[in-house]
Amino acid sequence: MQKTILIIGGTGLLGGPVSHRLKENGFRVRIMTRDLQKARKIFDGSFEIFAGDPMDRSCLEEALNGCYGVHISLPPEVEQQVAETVAKAGAGHGVERISYISGRTVAEDNRWFPMVDQKFLAEKAIRESGIPYTIFCPTWIMESLPLFVVQGRASVFGKQPCPYHWVALEDLARMVSTAYGLETAANKRFLVCGPEAIRMHEALKRYCAVFHPEIKAVSSMPFWLVRMLATLTRNQGLKVVSEMMSYFEKVGESGGPANANDILGAPTITLDMWLERRKAGLVTSGN
Repeated sequence: MQKTILIIGGTGLLGGPVSHRLKENGFRVRIMTRDLQKARKIFDGSFEIFAGDPMDRSCLEEALNGCYGVHISLPPEVEQQVAETVAKAGAGHGVERISYISGRTVAEDNRWFPMVDQKFLAEKAIRESGIPYTIFCPTWIMESLPLFVVQGRASVFGKQPCPYHWVALEDLARMVSTAYGLETAANKRFLVCGPEAIRMHEALKRYCAVFHPEIKAVSSMPFWLVRMLATLTRNQGLKVVSEMMSYFEKVGESGGPANANDILGAPTITLDMWLERRKAGLVTSGN
């Protein structure tokens, strides 16, 4: 009998590739979504689509019925509450594994940053649930690079001197799916690192060379200017991004991926490989 994995956040950037990889590897995949129309555009009839709001506890518990595992990949503003609900209700609905996309820098010392605090508390709830879990902690995802290009301009906020081990979603999805087939991956927190450490400016420069050759340079915007623009334009989204980039500039990267690589297999897709595959139309995302 096929094991069913409930994906909470399957229509998002990170959830889509995980959903497809699990399906390819023989799992039955149930997508919980608030946007039924969007889900049906992304997933064919071989996926089970469950329409509902994961913030609604009764609805979420209904979605959990019959599921072997639950994969949580949601925005910070909702993931803590959903993770806590899954942690409390999962065992009563037969859930035997919880997987969760956290972050590389999530730690007690970094809880001063609100997004990290939310992820820290989500992790805590999952670890204390009594249900075997696997938590994945990447830094930057290659598929986020297009977000740095706005209105014909490629910009990085701050100096961003730290190189990051960029991870392709294809590698992350493979690791999540592999973990569901391994007992040795249970009750583990994996730091996920791509095969190369590349500064943000350089990564964006390479991306633009392939997809935006008209952009000749990557600009750097000081944080004071970004904050001023956000205030003048009342752009809350810009303010949030500025705060997040300021946080990453302070904390950088920490820890190593040896445990993840030994158990799940190391990511192998370099940035140049990812760019070639994306140009050829071989990269699949949740959008």
